[in-house]
Amino acid sequence: MAPPTSSQSKPGRTLLLLLALILVMGATVALQKAFVPKFGLDLAGGTTVTLSPVTQNGKAPSQESLDRAVTIIRQRVNGTGISDAQVAKSNDNIVIQIPGAGRDEALRLVSTTAELRMRQVLAVAAATNQPAEVPTAAPTPSGSAAATPAATSKASAPAAESAAPNGNATPAGRALSKALTAPSPDPSTSTRATTHRRAGADAGTARSTRAARAKASPSAAPTPTPTAAPQDMGDPLAGQDTSGIDPALLNEFRTIDCTAKNRGQGAIDDPNKQIVACSDDGSARYILDKAAVQGTEISGAQAGTDPTTGEWIVQVDFKSKGATQFADITRRITTLPAPRNQLANVLDGVVIVAPTIEEAIPGGSARISGSFTQTTSTELADQLKYGALPLKFQQSSVVSVSSTLGQDQLHGGLIAGALGLIVVMIYLLLYYRGLGVIGIASLCVATVFTYLTVDILSHNAGFRLSLPHIIGLVVSIGITADSFIVYFERIRDEIKEGHRTLRSAVEVAWRRARRTILVADAVMFIAALVLFFLAVGDVAGFAFAMGLTTLIDIVVVFLFTKPLMSLVAKLRFFSKGHKLSGLDAERMGRTSAEQTLQEA
Repeated sequence: MAPPTSSQSKPGRTLLLLLALILVMGATVALQKAFVPKFGLDLAGGTTVTLSPVTQNGKAPSQESLDRAVTIIRQRVNGTGISDAQVAKSNDNIVIQIPGAGRDEALRLVSTTAELRMRQVLAVAAATNQPAEVPTAAPTPSGSAAATPAATSKASAPAAESAAPNGNATPAGRALSKALTAPSPDPSTSTRATTHRRAGADAGTARSTRAARAKASPSAAPTPTPTAAPQDMGDPLAGQDTSGIDPALLNEFRTIDCTAKNRGQGAIDDPNKQIVACSDDGSARYILDKAAVQGTEISGAQAGTDPTTGEWIVQVDFKSKGATQFADITRRITTLPAPRNQLANVLDGVVIVAPTIEEAIPGGSARISGSFTQTTSTELADQLKYGALPLKFQQSSVVSVSSTLGQDQLHGGLIAGALGLIVVMIYLLLYYRGLGVIGIASLCVATVFTYLTVDILSHNAGFRLSLPHIIGLVVSIGITADSFIVYFERIRDEIKEGHRTLRSAVEVAWRRARRTILVADAVMFIAALVLFFLAVGDVAGFAFAMGLTTLIDIVVVFLFTKPLMSLVAKLRFFSKGHKLSGLDAERMGRTSAEQTLQEA
């Protein structure tokens, strides 16, 4: 009987399609130089910390507080430069996975309570060095230390505004004020600190509810001129008062790049030392004095609207000690020239807001206004209120895996996979002989396809190869081989009937076998899917590997095993039933099978 032609697919085209797919995946790996997948903690080594919240009433914590705690811990961990760290919620717990970090380092990162600190701004500049116009100052007669009519209090806000570059206002209203980058007025003149109204690119303004102007008493006697940095256009400290600043901090300030991804987030700053810090949005850099008020002295913060103007504001309330400290620092800096009249709020190493202080603020409460929206004002209130973690946590478990143990586990998993693959190959050769070679080739293609898939997912989708994944991949070897066996047995059944040639048997057997293969793989995939969503941790990793290899099994059987079988059916070695082909009459168990193959 002549083999059917019209209904047969084009096996050569199908194999070329699979080859093109593998080449594209290989090219992706080569272009990304990602030849080795990223490993999980159990293989690469590291520390897993599980934190359980502790509430006063013993009830479950709110999801809002858990989300805020996750955000603070994630910023702290990632800000240290540790790559591939993962912080996630697991029911009411928080699970932190830090690859490569030692036990002590991991515990310090996740257990230290982040505190908000209020520090006076000593110097400020844009995030990176940029050429700026040198402001034109009013001429001062040489050789005279006394105040002159030419240098009066009129050299104030308008001049400062014209001399300073325009800042780009952010939604949170944290851009630099025009007055911040302007040159400080000559301190020998009589000064008057005017209230800077908040608009557009102006910085946030902290003021009391009285909103009165603070005035400095005019002084007839000249005051000493502070030491200023050289007027270098490329120097971010040009025109700023650098007195009282540690020289080491001046160098750090000049070199720090606040546009970098790691700009100090998560740093644990010493409240008793001056520091250099970046703004949280990476738009500015600061030199900050010792902490004047710590976040533990804030009793609460709430977002709301100004009843007069309707703008969004943040109301901050202090405890007794904090109220005294806040009143003292605002009283001291209110008459200072910009930017030393700013009070920066630092959380986890970055400046979240640095408002200009207009007047001394007694009474234990303050108000921060700016170009806020409801979202940004609420965010700032949460940062002030939750300067420390919003919940107390206890360490439910701390598991550390050394890199040596991780490598041992990786080698053990690879050896187990190799042994499993070899055993299956030996079985295929002993039982199926020539057909076994096709099965082995299919397993090799499945192995390559699986490795490329895992590697691409690892570097582009956050997937981390762990020991449960390897176990799932090893177990799937038998599942993949089972699909080949189903197909081979259907071919044998068609030939045993004695009515078909090998080429027609291959096509008819495929139409019947693929239904069985698809049903079996569908059941396996559904089981893996259910297990993945209902389980957590290692079991979910095992289920993911099972589901992935089930999909790869379908791809390999459809795009490689069947087309290859269609091609080899044309070979005399198989079509004539050679004793090593696996289709010989003796192995088939019936003499009619030999006659059928000879007719082909």
